[in-house]
Amino acid sequence: MIMATYSLNINGTSHEVDVAPGTSLLWVLREHLGLTGTKYGCGIAQCGTCTIHVDGNPVRACILQVDTMAKGQQIKTIEGLSEKGDHPVQQAWITAQAPQCGYCQSGQIMQAAALLETNPNPTREEIKSYMNGVLCRCGTYLRILKAIEMAKEQTSKTT
Repeated sequence: MIMATYSLNINGTSHEVDVAPGTSLLWVLREHLGLTGTKYGCGIAQCGTCTIHVDGNPVRACILQVDTMAKGQQIKTIEGLSEKGDHPVQQAWITAQAPQCGYCQSGQIMQAAALLETNPNPTREEIKSYMNGVLCRCGTYLRILKAIEMAKEQTSKTT
């Protein structure tokens, strides 16, 4: 198998990885860099479990190839959202007891954080619309909605 070396900027740190061209960024994160907070859900970008940020935008890591991510983009995973897990969305998730099984939660949190970055005061309908692409098999959508509304309030107090 032909391997190539790629340089990736992940969570503010440069990483060199030797992988086959075409390798999924999700597998690079999880298997080569040990960043296992980003989960595998469907592999076709339909569930949102693998949501990360690329240049501040939420994207699905399962369909991104490492080749296309080695061009200086800023990649952020759930591990890079905050050093101590104290991002307003993470804190609201705990307070609202949003997770049940927790499997989709890193994707939910990353999607919610991106929303509040671009729209710090979204309406309930805007939250629902923005979060629509991240599925929760346990159905904790009302707690997720509550957590985002709590994070919104916390974010507005700090700005």
